[in-house]
Amino acid sequence: MTILALVRHGLTSWNENRLVQGRSDIPLSDNGRMQVDNWHVPDKLKDFLIVSSPLVRAKETATILFGGNISTDDRLVEMDWSEWEGKSLNELRAELGNLMEAWEAKGLDFRAPGGESPREVQKRLSPFMLERAKTRENTVAVCHKGVIRAVYALAVNWDMTNKPPQKLKDDCIHLFKLAENGTPSVHQLDLPMVQEPQS
Repeated sequence: MTILALVRHGLTSWNENRLVQGRSDIPLSDNGRMQVDNWHVPDKLKDFLIVSSPLVRAKETATILFGGNISTDDRLVEMDWSEWEGKSLNELRAELGNLMEAWEAKGLDFRAPGGESPREVQKRLSPFMLERAKTRENTVAVCHKGVIRAVYALAVNWDMTNKPPQKLKDDCIHLFKLAENGTPSVHQLDLPMVQEPQS
């Protein structure tokens, strides 16, 4: 069994201002760096291979968590939101109406003008997951919300035309088992990285 553990990067100023980020290469904010400093990688992941999205917010997160030289893989980059990047959720609502209804109407095939759909993200990730399965090397990938949701959708056969079967929490690692053909299934979701204060 091969495990793929997915970690979303820490906060950026665009996250804090609710701006669509996508491929825009925004660094962690001061709050984001403090957030990641407070994360604790569970011991059972200590021997995993570490790989990151090439975007700076993911690389910074990986470096804070794991130190050293982190390898990157372009297939872990965030979903491309193209013309909508840098826009606020309010701007998109003004343009589209109810954003969730617009997304749910198309599900996995929803995309920004000139951008990428979740289904296309899944296709981009499939060779990466197959390679991980073939090497049988357990891996932590520091990446993005769109990437994690795409893998989760594959794992539970969610077509994104409604709410997810389980809402994935922030400040957590999400673990997936990879079959020999690279197909993911849920191993453990919402493994917390914030340590509970000692009583």
